[in-house]
Amino acid sequence: MKRKLRINGHSHLLPYPEQIPTFMKEKGIFWVDEERKFMLQKNWKRPVTDSSFFLNEKLEWMERYNIDHAVVLNLSQLYGNGLRVEEMKKALRFQNDFNAEVQRENPTKFTCGFVVHPGFVRSAMWEIERCVEELDMRLLCLPTHYMDSIGTWRCIFDEENEPIFELANKYNLAVEIHPYDGEKFIKLENTAWRFHLIWMLAQCADAYHFLTLNGYPDKFPNMRVCFAHGGQLAQINLGRRIQGFDGRPDLFEGKVHPRKSVGHKNIFFDTLVHDTKSFQLLLENQKCKQIITGLDDPYPLGEMESEPQSSYPGKLLDLAVEQDIITAQQRDEIWSDNVVTWLFGEDDTLKSEFYKRIGYEDH
Repeated sequence: MKRKLRINGHSHLLPYPEQIPTFMKEKGIFWVDEERKFMLQKNWKRPVTDSSFFLNEKLEWMERYNIDHAVVLNLSQLYGNGLRVEEMKKALRFQNDFNAEVQRENPTKFTCGFVVHPGFVRSAMWEIERCVEELDMRLLCLPTHYMDSIGTWRCIFDEENEPIFELANKYNLAVEIHPYDGEKFIKLENTAWRFHLIWMLAQCADAYHFLTLNGYPDKFPNMRVCFAHGGQLAQINLGRRIQGFDGRPDLFEGKVHPRKSVGHKNIFFDTLVHDTKSFQLLLENQKCKQIITGLDDPYPLGEMESEPQSSYPGKLLDLAVEQDIITAQQRDEIWSDNVVTWLFGEDDTLKSEFYKRIGYEDH
């Protein structure tokens, strides 16, 4: 029997410094220093904590840990919030063209996502059409929250964005929902990494709240949404949302009950919850088929090799098997089948083309 694939459903990749257009640095939008030590924006920088942020080093890292294929999301720094419209369009187009090139030149190793800015719906729809029809990309990356054209912060599943979801439904797209920019609209001092450790998870829970209340999993049946970081606070928060819905029905007129979306076949969550107790809650709420492996590599909050954390890529799932939370077969499904189902849904032709592309035709 051929061994099961190991597909990482949540990965990131930096361009090499020389691949980033000059205007990106001149405008302070995003760049990487020549020594590859920092990623930078105007008045912001973050250390490059692992060489696998870059393509060749990423491929070596994947081989070292027996990761056959990776789903590369967009960089969170390139959601384009707060940029002038033309600069935003150019920055996002650079990101999408870069990801498309990575996928085109490394088809066996990477499936890459593309990003649009929902604050400008018509432009977003044009870019979706370009990325799907011209670049052959089938994963739409969206932020949990975004700044609209008049400077108001909104949830991605605001009803005014339904044209985007209608197009995603038409194209049978997978959608990744990822948090960022919390410090720009949550009025707290940015200290002790609070926005990454706490508020990012709350942002995911907020987006899940509105996805389900608006009934989008059924309204757009060909669109499959995955929440980063296990949608972690959405799992512990479920009972409170149900009680709120039942206790104050006047606040939810025309909305869909939270219970209806629990375990829905069109809602997925990655495994990046960091401990087996959280993973067990995710499993009990949403069921195994809705969980995909997500390492969030190579960020330090990802599942990376680490002596202080005694960690390595795939450790959480191995621990879950050891502790009889899941079976070895379920672990294989989370690493492979579930990721492919998120990407392509029930389209057997697309699934077959994917397995052929990555050299796994006799699946």
